[in-house]
Parts: sequence; structure tokens; C-alpha cells
Amino acid sequence: MTKWIFIIAVLVLVSCKEPQKEPTNAVDEKIALMKADQAFSALSVEKGMKTAFIEYLDSNGVLLRAGQLPIIGANAIDFLIQQNDTGYTLNWQPQNAFVSQSADLGYTYGVYALQPGTIDTVFYGTYVNIWKKQVDGKWKVALDSGNEGIDSTDFDY
Repeated sequence: MTKWIFIIAVLVLVSCKEPQKEPTNAVDEKIALMKADQAFSALSVEKGMKTAFIEYLDSNGVLLRAGQLPIIGANAIDFLIQQNDTGYTLNWQPQNAFVSQSADLGYTYGVYALQPGTIDTVFYGTYVNIWKKQVDGKWKVALDSGNEGIDSTDFDY
């Protein structure tokens, strides 16, 4: 009888063990995040900033814009829908990415270029995006912010 109690106790303890997650490869995750940011920029160039942001912004995402309080979630989507992006092209190049050890959060930063369609001038700035990995493994932007006004001679774009 004590033998059966011991066997049952061992089985209970073994079944309580937390399942092992596959280890994440930090380099692969960083590459995936850089590719997500590059695809985000490519979509902005191809179909417009509004379409790109609606596609890549997390449902609870936050937009930080000059002169405004943070625009959050559904309000951020509404804000984007109201934007007219037909008069300019916005693209950017991530310079680096960092991913958390758990590989569910990360951030990218880099330089953006805003080119109005009617003039040859290009306006440059810096940006940072904080990303959140979705259940399906795709990365979505949890927070977007940028700063305008850098000189194009300060970097290689």
C-alpha cells in the first residue's frame, strides 16, 4: 500500500512541473523585429502611412504626437483614420533593435524621412517604436514616437 502512495505522490509531483518552453534565440528574435519594422516602413511607402499604422498598431497601442496628449487604443485608430496621407511619403530605417529575454517585448529606433509630394525637400527625424509580440507570433507597435528636425548631413540614410 505504501508503495502505491509513493508512486501516486511521484506522479502528482511530476505532473505539476511547468511545461518547458522552447528557448528563444535572441539573435533570431532581434532579426525578426528588425524585419517587422522594415516591413512596416515598406507598407507606409507602398500604401500610405495611414494603412501601415492601422495594420501594425496594437489594439491598445499608443501614439505620442507633438502638442497632444498620448493617443491610446481605439482613439489612436480613429486619429489615424482621420489622417490624409496622400500628400507625402513617410519611410524610415531602423538602426537597431532590442528584444526582452522573454521575447514578447522589444523596441526599434532609427531615422525617418518625410517627403511632401509637391516639393523636393525631405524632412528627417528620429523615432522609437516599442513592440509587443502577439499570440500569433507577429510583432505589433505598442508605442510610437518620433522627433523631427535632424540634419541629413548627420547620418547616412
